Amino acid sequence: MSPVADDRSPLLYLVHRIPYPPNKGDKVRSFNILRQLAKRHRIFLGTFVDHPDDVRYIEQLSEWCEETHVVRLAPRRARLCSLRGLLTGEALSLPYYRSAALAEWVGQVVAREGIGQAVVFSGPMAQYLDIPGLRRRIVDFCDLDSAKWTQYASDHRWPMSWLYRREGLRLLAFERAAAARSDASLFVTDAEAALFRNVAPEVEAKIGVMQNGVDADFFSPEHDFANPYPAGGPVVLFTGAMDYWPNVDAVVWFAGELLPRIRTKFPGARFWIVGMNPTPAVQALAGESVVVTGTVPDVRPYLAHADVVVAPLRIARGIQNKVLEAMAMARPVVISSAAATGLEARPGYDCEIAHSGEEFVSRTVALLGEVALRPTMGLAARQCVLSRYSWSAHLVALEKLLDSAADSNVPHTRGR
Repeated sequence: MSPVADDRSPLLYLVHRIPYPPNKGDKVRSFNILRQLAKRHRIFLGTFVDHPDDVRYIEQLSEWCEETHVVRLAPRRARLCSLRGLLTGEALSLPYYRSAALAEWVGQVVAREGIGQAVVFSGPMAQYLDIPGLRRRIVDFCDLDSAKWTQYASDHRWPMSWLYRREGLRLLAFERAAAARSDASLFVTDAEAALFRNVAPEVEAKIGVMQNGVDADFFSPEHDFANPYPAGGPVVLFTGAMDYWPNVDAVVWFAGELLPRIRTKFPGARFWIVGMNPTPAVQALAGESVVVTGTVPDVRPYLAHADVVVAPLRIARGIQNKVLEAMAMARPVVISSAAATGLEARPGYDCEIAHSGEEFVSRTVALLGEVALRPTMGLAARQCVLSRYSWSAHLVALEKLLDSAADSNVPHTRGR
């Protein structure tokens, strides 16, 4: 028998970090995009691997990709290479993710396969799209990274404040140029999209919103997980990649300033920090009332048995996957106002939102004290996720862009 013809169209997908496994915020989004695109397209994936543990997953990408080109990226060497941007006048993020081998592969595969459409995940990867043959270019910026760097500057002293401020300005210039050369630019929330419209009015018609989602079957309270916590007082949980500076800042602030005040009401309360690659600053928090796990095989048991999940981020852009996952697991969540930006949830019912350290303490203490309230809020949180944060619904925007001819009608998807 002759092989069945594959009538799916070829598509170039460029991602700054290998999208599998989906074990951190950006990879959750990039993987779900990959999985959705592979249903209707033959995927040609170009990406980087920046952690030794992820090398073993390269072969698994063949489940969704017809061809992959993976570049090993050593973060320390990449940081040194990024300093070339100081000489060239460009954002340091661009040489950080620059690879001659990847650029060559992109040009060859587009020509060989007759690829006409490309989707880029993360702004710096748009530097690979300036090649002949591509008829449609879509950039998923997710968040406005330039604004993040500018925000970092206000929280650091010179010379880092100068470097971060410079990065914000130079990266914004690149983001505007990339958006102008592309057919559509997507962001994770209305707030991020509005921010970019304000600083890049010339591409306003090309800007759209594609919210994050969550796999509510995978993150479900119906699974029976063994309790990973030893006997003791109530558990307050934070999850996330612990080499990401906003996460580091969040747990250092919570453990140093908020947890001691919570423990005046609940002396046995324990703060568990669950996530890969904890920095020395995070590891130094470990002690009698703080547990730092490092990488765990599955975060769901920790979510399932936590008394309260917290997201005390002071710097946050876009809807936080860690928040959606905790809500999907029917856990009561206390979120900073920064981390709640764009989240379509009812404060005091689906979750608690705190606008200050004092509010964060009081809302966490209230949930720890009102045992009967926790499952009620948890169930409401899960229903919120089920009704508003389905990946399949949100990714419709991307498929519409790929199906349509270049025009000014960029689709938006919002929770509903």
